[in-house]
Amino acid sequence: MSLLDSWTLGAHTAGGVTHPTYRKGSGPGVVVIHEIPGLTPEVIGFGDEVVAAGFTVVMPHLFGTPEAPMTVGTVAKVAPRVCVSREFTTWATGRTSPVAGWLRSLARELHEELGGPGVGALGMCFTGGFALAMMVDTSVVAPVLAQPSLPFAAGRSRAADLNLSPADLAAVKDRAAGGCEVLGLRYRKDAAVGTRFDTLTREIGDAFIRVEFDGKGHSTLTEHRQQEGVDRVLAFLDEKLRA
Repeated sequence: MSLLDSWTLGAHTAGGVTHPTYRKGSGPGVVVIHEIPGLTPEVIGFGDEVVAAGFTVVMPHLFGTPEAPMTVGTVAKVAPRVCVSREFTTWATGRTSPVAGWLRSLARELHEELGGPGVGALGMCFTGGFALAMMVDTSVVAPVLAQPSLPFAAGRSRAADLNLSPADLAAVKDRAAGGCEVLGLRYRKDAAVGTRFDTLTREIGDAFIRVEFDGKGHSTLTEHRQQEGVDRVLAFLDEKLRA
């Protein structure tokens, strides 16, 4: 039996771009964005946990092969393709990845359907910062950044960059000042995250909730799962989406 058999396959189109989506559950909406190499068994398993906690989860399929495991081979196959894709800004600083517009549209549509205070958005690793970019849209009230790793942390400026344009950063700061909190998770010695947690603390202050674990692990919610991290995410979503 496929891990995705219990999920409903759909699609979302915005700005002339269409991506498949997988949906499951009931309750407030949460957009869970997979890491490289894609919708791995661990990502799907995490999505199922969010569903079991009482949420409607939508997982967009942005790249990779659904259900393919996290291996050196699958990462090596996918990484070159996403690095040259026009949807993702992997090296430039002070820019928002174009896919953020598509993700905001998905969040807006989900909120319009389900109602309530808004929806949650969670990105991981390569997509970690996308949840922050989605926060520009007021439909997103519970952004979660799991080890955000774009732009690639090569050099001091990239390591500190939030993968946001100046206008989007200003919008994020305005929303944070208005009470929208951001939850971030990482391992303290994860070089891929760079210094962007410090940037977030500097830019939005107490609105940034830092959850940091000892060690050099990377994938806080999947491959190098920390149960405390999963629990903090579910509690954050519950607090923000059931108001």
